[in-house]
Amino acid sequence: MKILVIEDDPTVGQYVKRGLEEQRWGVDLVTNGEDGEQRASSETYDLVVLDMRLPGRSGMEVLERLRARGFERPVLVLTAQDAIDAKVSALRAGADDYVTKPFAFEELLARVEALSRRPRALAAPVLRVADLELDKGTRRVTRAGQEIELTPKEYAVLEYLMRHAGRVMSRTLITEYAWGYHFDPGTNIVDVVINHLRKKIDSNSDVKLIHTVRGVGYVVRP
Repeated sequence: MKILVIEDDPTVGQYVKRGLEEQRWGVDLVTNGEDGEQRASSETYDLVVLDMRLPGRSGMEVLERLRARGFERPVLVLTAQDAIDAKVSALRAGADDYVTKPFAFEELLARVEALSRRPRALAAPVLRVADLELDKGTRRVTRAGQEIELTPKEYAVLEYLMRHAGRVMSRTLITEYAWGYHFDPGTNIVDVVINHLRKKIDSNSDVKLIHTVRGVGYVVRP
């Protein structure tokens, strides 16, 4: 199992890293929210241990942004915030478990083991919105049975929007997903790709599926 620990306290971070590595698991440790989010988004981890109070970007922001981008791996929150409302907020934002500091490593280990045993949700191989279909196995896109040729970036943007069908996704999130964390979110590249997708997907249909929410982003819905 490969685990990402996002913890800014060097003593706690190294303690958790060493203890998990003793279980013969691969562990990466990062010390701020922005780097942690980037690593979780760009590499494959089986579980994330996440502190809430982080420099650069709070743990809550990291959690919310990861879940909004479709990150499905378990997230265990490790924090000194023991108030009930803090726990409830983290769990509602997508945390799978919550351990408060100070903690016994045996308890943390037991919770990590329990999360690792959970069956992973199987992502649907075919995404559908109305008569638009995207097959993630073959990367084939069709509308009303007619195949649509897309560039790799057009496919990535469409797949992201269809995976979050009905939810408005911001330009920043779309940019980070399709072009990477360090790509300039101020560019209009997302708008250009969306225009291309509209021409290929919506131009020949009375029912438009790609919608703009002014000042926010884009959404795919009937």
